[in-house]
Amino acid sequence: MVQTSQSVVRVDVRNVGGIDEASVTLPEGVSVLAGRNATNRTSFLQALMAGLGSRRSSLKGDADEGAVTLEVGDETYTRTLTRRGDSVAFGGDPYLDDPELADLFAFLLENNEARRAVARGDDLQEIIMRPIDTDSIDAEIRECKQERSEIESEIDRLDGLERDLPELEAELREKRSALDDAEAELEAVREELNDLDAGVEESRTRKRELEEAFQRVRDARSELDDLEFDLETERSTLTELKAERDELRQTIESAQEPEESPDQLAGRVDELRRRQRSLDDAINELGSVINFNEDMLDGSAPAIDVGRSGDGAADADGASRAGDSPTDALTGDDRTTCWTCGSEVETEQIETTLDRLRDLRSERLDERSELRSEIQELTDRQSALREAEREVERAEERLDTVHSEIEATESRIADLEPRIESKESDIEELEAEAESIDVDGHNEALERHREANEIELRIGRLEDEIEEIEAQIDEREEAIERREDLEAEREAVADRLTELRTRVDRLEESAVEEFNEHMATVLDILEYENLDRIWIERRETDVREGRQKVTQTRFDLHIVRSSPDGAAYEDTVDHLSESEREVTGLVFALAGYLVHDVHETVPFIILDSLEAIDSDRIARVVDYFRDHADYLVAALLPEDAAALPDEYAYVEQIE
Repeated sequence: MVQTSQSVVRVDVRNVGGIDEASVTLPEGVSVLAGRNATNRTSFLQALMAGLGSRRSSLKGDADEGAVTLEVGDETYTRTLTRRGDSVAFGGDPYLDDPELADLFAFLLENNEARRAVARGDDLQEIIMRPIDTDSIDAEIRECKQERSEIESEIDRLDGLERDLPELEAELREKRSALDDAEAELEAVREELNDLDAGVEESRTRKRELEEAFQRVRDARSELDDLEFDLETERSTLTELKAERDELRQTIESAQEPEESPDQLAGRVDELRRRQRSLDDAINELGSVINFNEDMLDGSAPAIDVGRSGDGAADADGASRAGDSPTDALTGDDRTTCWTCGSEVETEQIETTLDRLRDLRSERLDERSELRSEIQELTDRQSALREAEREVERAEERLDTVHSEIEATESRIADLEPRIESKESDIEELEAEAESIDVDGHNEALERHREANEIELRIGRLEDEIEEIEAQIDEREEAIERREDLEAEREAVADRLTELRTRVDRLEESAVEEFNEHMATVLDILEYENLDRIWIERRETDVREGRQKVTQTRFDLHIVRSSPDGAAYEDTVDHLSESEREVTGLVFALAGYLVHDVHETVPFIILDSLEAIDSDRIARVVDYFRDHADYLVAALLPEDAAALPDEYAYVEQIE
């Protein structure tokens, strides 16, 4: 969806996160939600995300249903949240049908996957390339290959026709010359016949009898010539059919019995897809659990009642006895009341458990990727097996047809041969009958009539052959004219194939280039001491997917620092300060926002959890980000918000 700039966005929220009811108006440009922690700023951002289409929002703890209404210009969008047992169902008509791009690169809360991938030092290629439908690209590549193969086959056929053209033209000249000679020869014979007819003093009756006898011989010879032509055609057809029969038999006999059937593979594919769906559910559930616990740790989750052994429920706001607020409960004395079991545990223990959950989700993502590769491999094998089966079936069906055609052809040959023998016998009788007519000079006249008859038959054959050759030449010349169009079409398909093959590479290269360019600019703006460069290296590595070894690309993050004496050295992500790491994660997400043209899908960038960055640098980051979206909404602490220009819109209370 290509967006146009709108002036004002109104957000109405009910029972989302920690919000009972609230309405907020966001003007175009930068909007700052200024306030302390646990003041529903993050809840409002989650509500805004929900209205835009995200499912990464929570229902208020004491509510069974909630809703968000989003007015963007003249359009109104809705999002409903309904509790269904231990989960929340999302409904309504939100701004986005598919929020994946926005969740990755526009909704930059603390638990944003792009930001966390940088913080953990993960392979960043998977994050950047996840929205790309590589399966459809592979399918397009296969279609282009097939189309190119068909075009090349047709061009090869036309090349063969062009190579035959000089030979056909030479044959045409030869036939025309032979026709001229035959016509001249016939004219000479007819002149001789005229002379003989003039010298034969015969009654009209005897002369008519002689002419009729000659005509019967000519007619019989013409019929014999037609029969012999039909016999030659049938014998040629029989030879071609027998050759085709032998090829079909070889095709059928050479077909190997497959080790596995397409139905067996289909069963395995169905099983793998069930496993994939199960993994999808597990990944989504893990994401929800991780998000909820992260919100609980940073104090942005809605209040809940926590049961405690021996003294009943915890305080109404969900905190333990260590303090009056959720944040106090989570941080006071580094102990907290576990919101799942009610016992007191070390905060560090919960964070360790969260790290294990994140690792588990990462493992499930890797497992899902391997499953997808295996499903594709099995699907390709299934298609190949079915095509082989269809080829054998077509060969068997054609073989049956060829058998029938051979029998019919042999039957026609068996019918033609005695007819030819009979016709030859008829001709002998007709010639004898003509010879028996007693007319002076009749033997010589008979011979000339016979000669003229043979020449006429030869002329007829030559004319038919010339007509056929001329038709073949015309057909070839018309086909050759199409070759130029086919060559242009082949070039277009080749360009399309190259574009498809390099599309992913170009996107990866563009992502790396965008990140490195923006990171260099941001580092220059933020002026971190002894941090010279943060950049991504795109490199190829061999990995195993199922039974195959394939080449994949990785995005490795490099850190270059300078020592006090000015010498540069490479460092690791682990050694970045929290502020440096947060900025790097934000810039990486912004690179994804630009590479995937997310602004064409959603005109928002949402920022939260910037406390690790100092106020002055936050102001510079916001100023840098605001040029890339119509609306930038950031949640900041009051002291951080104070460092931003007065021209921005400020929301100090969510109500």
